[in-house]
Amino acid sequence: MIAENTKRLMDSIREAAVKCGRNAEEIKLVAVSKTFGIDVIREAFDAGLRDFGENKAQELRDKASSIGYPVNWHYIGGLQSNKVKYVVGVASLIHSVDSMKLAQEIAARAERTGVVQPVLLEYKTSGEDTKGGIESKEELYQIAEFCRDYKSLLLRGLMTMAPFVDDEAVIRKSFSALRQIREEMINAGFAMAELSMGMTGDYEIAIEEGATILRIGTAIFGSR
Repeated sequence: MIAENTKRLMDSIREAAVKCGRNAEEIKLVAVSKTFGIDVIREAFDAGLRDFGENKAQELRDKASSIGYPVNWHYIGGLQSNKVKYVVGVASLIHSVDSMKLAQEIAARAERTGVVQPVLLEYKTSGEDTKGGIESKEELYQIAEFCRDYKSLLLRGLMTMAPFVDDEAVIRKSFSALRQIREEMINAGFAMAELSMGMTGDYEIAIEEGATILRIGTAIFGSR
């Protein structure tokens, strides 16, 4: 099932990219494997997937230590300061840096362990109280400057989550806002290669709005 789902999804991603004049090769698919076991992840690996997303720090740590396959782990959930030690140096990319305090904790841990940790800044474009993310541009720029100046951090771009609504215009507005902020930050001299946005229900819109990383679970693994 996973192999069939993956092929169907990859075909759909390619089709969506071509439709808006983009190269599908510049779009990375992160399979959101949270709550699924190692055997399921290995099946997805055999289907050609190499990037996997987790949203719980200890679950990421445990899976990374037991998988036995050369996969790239992405940390996509909210991250508490006391759980940073489980993620830094394990995740190839942390998508959810949403405060100066967290950026500082990650930087300090990375420095102590002798690694350079790639990160994305999570910016709230939905306006929903239930979503995490940095809420003001001023704070976003302050954290970006800290990440740029700290040698143990590598700022790679931005992440957001669209509202869980059926109105495509609302979803598109959320993704478009992040794309525009990214362009502003590039013009201000920040390295912003990645836009992490788009899940099972809205990835085609995300592709149209410039997503370079999609975080998709249900379309690959089925319902949890």
